[in-house]
Amino acid sequence: MMGVRFLLGACTLAALAACQPAAPEDSRFGVGFDQTFDAQRANRDLALQGGVPSAPSVSAQPLPAAGSAEETAAQTAAILARTGQPLDAERLDAAANNSGVPPLEASPSNPAPAVIDSATGISQENNFDAVSGQRSIESDAARIASNRAQYQVIQPTALPERTNTGPNIVAYALQTSHPVGTKMYKRSGFNAARKYTRSCGQFVHQDQAQIAFLELGGPEKDRKGMDPDGDGYACTWNPAVFRSGGQ
Repeated sequence: MMGVRFLLGACTLAALAACQPAAPEDSRFGVGFDQTFDAQRANRDLALQGGVPSAPSVSAQPLPAAGSAEETAAQTAAILARTGQPLDAERLDAAANNSGVPPLEASPSNPAPAVIDSATGISQENNFDAVSGQRSIESDAARIASNRAQYQVIQPTALPERTNTGPNIVAYALQTSHPVGTKMYKRSGFNAARKYTRSCGQFVHQDQAQIAFLELGGPEKDRKGMDPDGDGYACTWNPAVFRSGGQ
């Protein structure tokens, strides 16, 4: 029984070993710079025997001098390559096509900017050179004297008297003290509602109605039925507004 189990286990291990892929002999799976798997194994065997393994091949290029234009150009190209941006010439062309004006790159070889006259675009009053050539202390003094000669002081005058001799609703409001709706005068109740609606509808503002009411003999008399409750206030006129302003 034990022999059968041993035989089955051996067959299983053999089948698993057959399924394992062969180790590729490709430089892509090697460890090193540019050596193949065989070359690295040979160096390892040589090192175990006390020999010196061969050094991997390395390409050599002379570096540009520090601070030279070549070094600056190389560093710029490396930065642009890392950031994924296009070359300077391509970037300048793209910017020029977008705006129509080629961008100005900072460089010591660029020409000096043109000097713009600081007086351009400002008035002569703010240009010291222009004013100093046109004016003097004497001319300023003469200008001040001329302005003073033209200065006039207008004295206040008395307020004009009122020529309208009609009723003054402000004075009337201040002379009364009873609230709206308080009956002060005797009124006739005959056809009062119709007269009130017809008479008060003729005026745009309640002040006009009160003035007309006083002109027709109010508040004692109410010839047009504008004050049916007899409080002395026509239509919807309220003297409280004038009383509060007079206090």
